[in-house]
Amino acid sequence: MPSGRAMREQEMMATIDHFVYMDHAATTPVDPRVVDAMLPYFTEQYGNPSSVYRFASGARQALDESRKKVADILGCRPTEIIFTSCGTESDNLALRGVTLAQRERGKHIITTPIEHSAVGVTCEQLAKYLGYRVTYVEVDRQGLVDPDAVGRAITDETTLISIMYANNEVGTIEPIAEIGQIAREKGIPFHTDAVQAGGSLDLDVNRLQVDLLSLSGHKFYAPKGVGVLYVRQGTPLLPTQTGGGQERHLRGGTENVPYIVGLATALELAYQDVDTEQERLTDLRNRLILGVLGNVPGAQLTGHPHQRLPNNASFVFPGIEGESILLRLDLARVAASTGSACASGENGPSHVLTALGIEPTLARGSLRLTLGRHTTAEEVDYVVSVLATTVPELRAMSPL
Repeated sequence: MPSGRAMREQEMMATIDHFVYMDHAATTPVDPRVVDAMLPYFTEQYGNPSSVYRFASGARQALDESRKKVADILGCRPTEIIFTSCGTESDNLALRGVTLAQRERGKHIITTPIEHSAVGVTCEQLAKYLGYRVTYVEVDRQGLVDPDAVGRAITDETTLISIMYANNEVGTIEPIAEIGQIAREKGIPFHTDAVQAGGSLDLDVNRLQVDLLSLSGHKFYAPKGVGVLYVRQGTPLLPTQTGGGQERHLRGGTENVPYIVGLATALELAYQDVDTEQERLTDLRNRLILGVLGNVPGAQLTGHPHQRLPNNASFVFPGIEGESILLRLDLARVAASTGSACASGENGPSHVLTALGIEPTLARGSLRLTLGRHTTAEEVDYVVSVLATTVPELRAMSPL
């Protein structure tokens, strides 16, 4: 005879006949329309866009059109768009490129302790190997940065401010425009990691008052392996990947035309009905948050309750390990995460949660659920029911 727990799990699984994907912050499926747009550049118009003969003109035209599509959404010049391999490369180029280009002016960087490792580890290396000084502006319990605190951290040697647009773990949206105004008044380049914001939040670089902005295609239904770095004209930037003259001599390497076409197509599709889709996701997110807080004993929301990404719901559960929750969710055909997919192999609690002032023991019981285009209310209710059953059982077995 199956145990009572197994019977309950079987009953819950019977209500859903497919795998429920709730990890869209980690990656998204490629939109079929994006695949269709990419296909000709694999087998038909496969010329190198830097070649001068006519056969390559199709690839060059696709590259130019893609650059314009991205620029239109960001409200910038096409010449201010650099295509990269991913958001991590974009962040690395922004930080190393700007700081090294201004090393004679000063060696001071301002950031926060909740940045993605693409920014955080890069700052650590600049400090360790090149003598840069890094100021980490603290965040409050909800993950918000105080723009005035950023202003107070500025010195005569500050050469870059890098603060993420929206946090990849707890979903808090930062006051980027206010920080950008302070940076502009001081004449300091301002970079934002907008990887989680791409496809959902306003990316107009002038309204945001940013000088550099990073995106990653696979966060908004484009393929993995392609990204964007916006660089405002006049911003000092030393290339960190040298070679040919591609991307205005700022990022050497033959352009990945099919993937760039895919990224531009996906970004354009995302912003065609962005308001409607984000309203739908916000309703589902709120349904999920209320369901978890109302049905799972001890559940605590992390991040800002309202100023957060439309698709992000993140929690901590006292007396339980996040990895145990993930294993049980997987058995119930639910994909989720404890935080950043890029840090899944690390030991210890999330650096984001501890920066919010959450005790390490509690931070170990974290869970991030992120919704997407195909998420339904039925799936949300199913996940709530799974958590309402499994979390108390895991807590009863946990040594914490």
